[in-house]
Amino acid sequence: MKMDAKILVVDDEQAIADMVDIILHKEGFSNIDVCGSVKEAILHIDKNIYDFFILDIMLPDGTGLDLVKRIRPENNAPIFFLTAKVADADILRGFMTGADDYITKPFNPLELAARVKVHSKRYSATKNKTTSKGTFDYGRFQLNISAAELTVDGQKTILSGKLFHLLKLFCEHQGQVLSKEQIYKQVWGDDYFIDDNTIMVHIRKLREKIEVDPGRPSYLQTVRGIGYKLVQGE
Repeated sequence: MKMDAKILVVDDEQAIADMVDIILHKEGFSNIDVCGSVKEAILHIDKNIYDFFILDIMLPDGTGLDLVKRIRPENNAPIFFLTAKVADADILRGFMTGADDYITKPFNPLELAARVKVHSKRYSATKNKTTSKGTFDYGRFQLNISAAELTVDGQKTILSGKLFHLLKLFCEHQGQVLSKEQIYKQVWGDDYFIDDNTIMVHIRKLREKIEVDPGRPSYLQTVRGIGYKLVQGE
């Protein structure tokens, strides 16, 4: 069965990273990125929206704990530590930093796969809180995904293709800060070169559709220096 979760594996031991990649592919996860350093991981995180993270603690240019501190303010996806550090203090530190689970090396491949599946399904179930008709409801406005319709104050309004995909992206990641790079890749794709002004124009147009006062947005908020996030409104 194919799994849609996008996963980032960070481990500087190539054999371990390859093993995790193979295990997850066998279990139906096909959207996996693998790297071996904090620097590489941050480059991936800045450009992609991940649904799962598997991190080694000891990395050549830092630690998995450093990465959790970088990930958590913007993403509440499950984080696993996969590491040889087994002391109680290390485990406690990992959980206090924001990890969801902890697997020590050497590990049982079936156990790893089972834990990833459980956490992935749980996160997927809570991430997209839609109604039975596939509609995101924000009170003032509703986005019906299957019909590609936006309704504001009871009135249906037209969205261009890019605005629809932009709003859908924000709805699917409610409360999560999306960087401009992540928005570029998810809405326009890797084949496009989009400048900051293009993103700003589309954000402004979207606010004009959904906000009571686009100049003082309560739904689609700017997170200075990082990007944008969609919230339930104030």
